[in-house]
Amino acid sequence: MAKVLLIEDDPGVREAVRLGLELEGYLVLEAKNGGEGLRRLREAPDVVVLDVLLPGGDGFGVLREIRRQSALPVLMLTALDEVEYRVKGLREGADDYLVKPYALSELVARLEALLRRTSAVQELLSYADVVLLPARMEARRAERPLELSPKAFQLLKTFLDHPERLLSKEALMQKVWGEEVEPNTLEVHLSALRRALGEPPLLHTLRGHGYILRKARAGNVP
Repeated sequence: MAKVLLIEDDPGVREAVRLGLELEGYLVLEAKNGGEGLRRLREAPDVVVLDVLLPGGDGFGVLREIRRQSALPVLMLTALDEVEYRVKGLREGADDYLVKPYALSELVARLEALLRRTSAVQELLSYADVVLLPARMEARRAERPLELSPKAFQLLKTFLDHPERLLSKEALMQKVWGEEVEPNTLEVHLSALRRALGEPPLLHTLRGHGYILRKARAGNVP
């Protein structure tokens, strides 16, 4: 059963879409705003349906944050039929776009297409005994599930993208936050990641140089 995260502020639309998708066999997670939607990413949806117009900020901002955390397929909904909005959504990382009003059958067909595409090319990253599925926000070490915050998850993904390569603080900040943040903020999330990974240690600090993911600590900078 595929799991859909529906981020839509209109309660009537949200209920109608939820009921329709449930009749088609989907499990639906609901969120009435972007903040709630981002929190529910931890529940590992398979696909996101995201309204462009949301209270407290537009859906494009939510989309950018989703893309910082996950490669999940995202279908955007909008009442704005201008080409510039569709282009903006696709450039920001949306996988598909649907203009309101739309038929439920079209929404279902587009979701099915996105899920087929994702299933065919689902990314799996691994190193040593660590396995990470970015699209599902799942991580394991030796078959043990890792409980990670979104930022710790993104840090792990960055290290798995560059195993046995030295990464500076600045590089990690740009990859995970998109900008420089307080060094203590980075250290807090790195410490949480180390604790989650457990023993034997895989994440090592090379003082004055940065951090590296590798199986055994060495005394010299690689």
